[in-house]
Amino acid sequence: MLSGLVLAVWQGARLLDRRAANQLIAMMAAGRDVDVDAKAAAEVQFARLHFLTFRERFDEAQPIATRLAAGDDSRLASAALYDLANARLRAALDHLAVNDIDPAIPLVRLAKEGYRRALGRDPAFWDAKYNLDITMRLVRDFPQIEVSGEELPPEATKRLWTDLPGLPRGLP
Repeated sequence: MLSGLVLAVWQGARLLDRRAANQLIAMMAAGRDVDVDAKAAAEVQFARLHFLTFRERFDEAQPIATRLAAGDDSRLASAALYDLANARLRAALDHLAVNDIDPAIPLVRLAKEGYRRALGRDPAFWDAKYNLDITMRLVRDFPQIEVSGEELPPEATKRLWTDLPGLPRGLP
């Protein structure tokens, strides 16, 4: 009898916690800026991450993505990294649409890193593979020239191509 009562109290407390978490998620989905504790449920933290990335508040979203990526839930970790990478890629594409290349390059590189980390957590994540492929076409990774000493070799001073060759259109 006592064990049944303890179980009922425990289930009731769990139900109240989930209800509060669902209310926080619903408020963020409605566009309200709700502060979320770092010890909140992972789903609530993911909702906060999505809220911040949708508004391009990447500096606030990065610690949440890092915390979720370090968690035990591989599916949620890869989804958080993917969501942040997508937001950075969208911001980069917005810059490119108005030919503002300088701020787009680091955003594309950070998006690539996010997709790679998402694939590290879930190698079968097809959407991350696809987006990484598209992002790789935006800014290519070229090997860096190692220089010893102070003088640069003459071929290092020439820039034969830009880091951002252009927007991919269609299939290769």
